[in-house]
Amino acid sequence: MGSGHTHPAPSAPPRVRRILVVTVVPLFVATVLAAALLWPRGGSPQTDGGADVPRYPGTVTRVVSEPCPSVPSVPEGTPRVGDGRCGTVDVRVDDGPTAGQQVRTPVPDGPGAPRVEVGDEVILVELADPTDPTTSNWNIAEHQRGTPMVWLAVVFAAAIVAFGRWRGLAALAGLAASFAILLTFVLPGISAGRSPLLVAVVGAALIMFVVLYLTHGVTAQTSVAVLGTLGSLVLTGVLATIATAATHLTGFGSEDATTLSMFQGDVDLHGLLLAGIIIGSLGVLDDVTVTQAATVTELANANPGLTRLQLYRAATRVGRAHIASTVNTIVLAYAGASLPLLLLLTADSRPIGQILTSEFLAQEIVRSAVATLGLIAAVPLTTGLAAVVTAAGRTNATASTDAPAPRPQPDRSEALAALSSPRTTGSDEPDRTRTAPPSQATDRWPKSNRSTDTAW
Repeated sequence: MGSGHTHPAPSAPPRVRRILVVTVVPLFVATVLAAALLWPRGGSPQTDGGADVPRYPGTVTRVVSEPCPSVPSVPEGTPRVGDGRCGTVDVRVDDGPTAGQQVRTPVPDGPGAPRVEVGDEVILVELADPTDPTTSNWNIAEHQRGTPMVWLAVVFAAAIVAFGRWRGLAALAGLAASFAILLTFVLPGISAGRSPLLVAVVGAALIMFVVLYLTHGVTAQTSVAVLGTLGSLVLTGVLATIATAATHLTGFGSEDATTLSMFQGDVDLHGLLLAGIIIGSLGVLDDVTVTQAATVTELANANPGLTRLQLYRAATRVGRAHIASTVNTIVLAYAGASLPLLLLLTADSRPIGQILTSEFLAQEIVRSAVATLGLIAAVPLTTGLAAVVTAAGRTNATASTDAPAPRPQPDRSEALAALSSPRTTGSDEPDRTRTAPPSQATDRWPKSNRSTDTAW
């Protein structure tokens, strides 16, 4: 079995390989041509994100806490802005024009402000005083996270390679290719004003081709998974378009989308919502399609006599179990990513019906429902294609030749003779009072000092 989780798939008949090549290659070429046409040129448009504030790494050398000054009483029910932390922090600048200099900053306070201690590595920002440009104020923006994240990435990659070996290394290469396509094509293409839905479909198809063939090899089984994934992606896009139009979703269902519209007003947020559904569905879809294609192949290897219909029914039962757990995975993944939103909605005093149909929550419900429908459609589509490809070219003769030989049935007379043979009288020695010849008794029953491991 090697490092993979399945046996190597047998080579498909030449006729089947030609059909797959004629089907998959034009789709790949069309995807590459569409990506070339949609590829952003001239760089992404510049957004008005404000002045670029200088940021320098530093190390905390001293923390002095002080009691906060008294403030006038505030009305009851007014939310607290900060934790009430006051004092100063001395930080040594580690890089930049003022490297080695000790600067003093106020203790970070406010929502999400970092808690610092001596020895912490932080990021400093230098803000010029509006009244006096010659002077500047220093503040701690956040902690440095580069080193912990590098170690986490190393452990992540080492675990995948240690468990998956060459297949794990290929999976890491596929992950790198996915991020490269997202960062160089999908995100810049949407920022450049291209149709988010079209860019997402082409980008997802490009990721699918690269990742699946790179991870699982150029085989008929992988080609079936590619076709099943591509068909399910198109169906998911159609369902997402219909569902968002029927529910009148605008795409302004999150604070991030609203902020993006302020800095880049020409982005189609409705299309961006559709693009997010497509990209989010891809990761689960290729898992299901690869599993279904591999299941059909393994069933055919285990029992070459199975027909296409039998392969389809058996693999579909596996797919039902997979879908039952994956649906819960999708819903929990979206719920985990939206926990602050869900907590905010639970504090809402509106009726539950209005909360469920609000833009914020309806967007997540539609996202989960559409992704699940596309996932369900992927099982019969991929399983049917895999059953046709796996069973193609087989005949009853080859099936009977490849099938294991049946166990020989014992002769009835031999069984009766064995039942009537002499038995022991309580010891290991055979009963000598029987009329059977000693030679037969010795051959039939093993001696007490003779091992029976070989016979068994």
